[in-house]
Amino acid sequence: MPFKLNAARRHHIPKQRHRVTNWAEYDTGLCARGSLTVWLTPEAVEAWKAEPRIGTVLHGSV
Repeated sequence: MPFKLNAARRHHIPKQRHRVTNWAEYDTGLCARGSLTVWLTPEAVEAWKAEPRIGTVLHGSV
């Protein structure tokens, strides 16, 4: 089976549409890509805590 059989459906990185002039800002943007900052209040953290578990401890995969 040739490797180009599903070439039309494979993900390809698009070519760059403009020339980068500010490389420092471009690199910072790449580092920040996909980052997510979540702010929680202390009240939310206190409400987040789960109740202690009572029972046996299972070992191995479930």
